[in-house]
Amino acid sequence: MKAAPAVQRRLLDLAEVDTELDRVAHRRRNLPELAEIAEAEQVLRAKRDAVVAAETTLGDLNRDVKRLETEIDQVRARSDRDRKLLDDGVPTKQAENLNHELETLKRRQGVLEDESLELMERREAVEQDVIFAKGELATAEEKLSDAQSRRDQAFADLETTEARSGDRRKTVLTELPTELVTLYERIRANKGTGAALLRARRCGACRLELDRTAISDLRTAAADEIARCEECGAILVRTPESGL
Repeated sequence: MKAAPAVQRRLLDLAEVDTELDRVAHRRRNLPELAEIAEAEQVLRAKRDAVVAAETTLGDLNRDVKRLETEIDQVRARSDRDRKLLDDGVPTKQAENLNHELETLKRRQGVLEDESLELMERREAVEQDVIFAKGELATAEEKLSDAQSRRDQAFADLETTEARSGDRRKTVLTELPTELVTLYERIRANKGTGAALLRARRCGACRLELDRTAISDLRTAAADEIARCEECGAILVRTPESGL
């Protein structure tokens, strides 16, 4: 295949654009914000679980406190009833039984009130746990939101660069022969780089220095002949910098 030297040099512009597009694609896949978001989402899930756990414990304590309060009210009501019976006057045997029951109810009320006090103290501690857990959750949500905003901005910047490079690529393609573009695209698909500058006898794609035989062949080849690197297959664009 043959192409004028100026056309071959235009291939370098195409390769430069494709390199930029590859960089954009690589950066889009490897944005540090992506890893940061994944970690933030994991932390957020843990913080949400912590809030649920604390609220569940608080709910259980609230039910226990309510149950004890109900029992205490029942004991007090029974005690009030017994005292009223005593005040109204009852037979001696019944009075003894009522007094005995009042003593039992008094002890029971004391036990229940102690348990209730302990539960309320625990509830106060858990309420603080809930407040702390919600604060931690809010912080985790802010960190995730911040990372997502920075990711979205980075994606927007990459899309702008990609669009600009894509337009430039279309312009370059209109200036190149179809057969040359087809060869370039095939090489690029297989090797990663379709064309590169030969500078100081070194391939700009694989960075390897050409041997004497290859240099001799290139030195005698026509300027419009398409040259290829024997190592990586890239189209070698010759210029005064090539060292031939």
